[in-house]
Amino acid sequence: MTPTWTNACGLDFGTSNSTFARVDAHGVPHLLALEDGKPTIPSVLFFGFEDDRLYFGRQAVAEYVSGADGRLLRSLKSVLGTALIGDSTRVKATSYGFVEIIGLFIAALKARAETELGAPVDSVVCGRPVHFVDDDAQADAAAQGQLEGAVRAQGFRHVEFQFEPIAAALDYERQVTSEKLALIVDLGGGTSDFSLVRVSPERARSSDRSADILATAGVHVGGTDFDRLLSMARVMPELGLGTLTRDGKRHLPVAPYYDLSTWHRINRLYTAQALRDLRGTGREAQAPERVSTMIALIEDRLGHRLIGAVETAKIALSDADRADFAFPVRDQVLAADISIADFTAALANSVERIETTIAETLRRAGIGSAQVDSLILTGGSTQVPAIASRLVALFPDAELVRTDVLGSVGLGLALDAARKFG
Repeated sequence: MTPTWTNACGLDFGTSNSTFARVDAHGVPHLLALEDGKPTIPSVLFFGFEDDRLYFGRQAVAEYVSGADGRLLRSLKSVLGTALIGDSTRVKATSYGFVEIIGLFIAALKARAETELGAPVDSVVCGRPVHFVDDDAQADAAAQGQLEGAVRAQGFRHVEFQFEPIAAALDYERQVTSEKLALIVDLGGGTSDFSLVRVSPERARSSDRSADILATAGVHVGGTDFDRLLSMARVMPELGLGTLTRDGKRHLPVAPYYDLSTWHRINRLYTAQALRDLRGTGREAQAPERVSTMIALIEDRLGHRLIGAVETAKIALSDADRADFAFPVRDQVLAADISIADFTAALANSVERIETTIAETLRRAGIGSAQVDSLILTGGSTQVPAIASRLVALFPDAELVRTDVLGSVGLGLALDAARKFG
């Protein structure tokens, strides 16, 4: 039997990536293809100044990385509930409010979902964090209202919300036969969030799950931080980081290497002044050939591709003990042999901060680690071995539940939409 689709869906508007999902006639949730056949789309917009076009997702990133003249906007979800939400940003001769910009992105998602389904979508369950804004109930309520306004403005007639950790647990909850205490570990691109949630067949039928969330905590550590730390530890030394000036009295300045390892700071190096400073550094360096390679890399605007290659090496270390990093720069190859031990050492401080935040989550709930029945892992960074091994060590008796790391929240929201609107 060919599945049929309803016109209700789940929308996970994420800080880094977004998804749309629907439940088929058999009750199975599916992510919809939103860009080039892929079920995830980066939550990024690019206003192109040269062609007056608006780009979304990977296309937006590609335009920005190519050096096209324009304005890139990302991490829009993070402004909800803050003072920035009332501000506007100027794009050439037009001013856009942030709620309006969020609406533009959601409108693009809706149009792509409807194209994929061949039918209009008018009912949606949106994901939301347990706290948009910490320790401020009024700002938190305002944030949900702002997101709801942006969603309704795109033509959705019925809009509901569900907590993201509950959404991540919903698919797992279909399998449980008794009540369990689950720790939802959501390691995203910019933040790591932890929620203790009670799940059971009976609780799954409840429309209000707020009482099932026993505690939450988060820390601003995520996948982009891991890319930067790996780059600084193993790649930037090949460009001169940590080496001395010719007189041996001081190390080369760290700031350019930090900028080259941080995605949103790379464009700061693509200026005449930054290149002049680097050439001056090269003249003073004990290893000028390394700085010369860095200068060539920046002159050719390869910075974002370099970070992409570092991320590829990071991902490779999820399945292997070593990764051979090789990045061409003109007639040279920037090379480094990166081991899992190197990566683990680079992440030591971040892993410690994650452990501290997990301990705080347990403390807020007043429970011990032995009482946690299940670890539900979502977010791409849960695949990093240094983190996964520590989670297992912290909760040795808990069931390890690996979800669709980028799509679990969207899938759970689709299940909730089928229940609420079906």
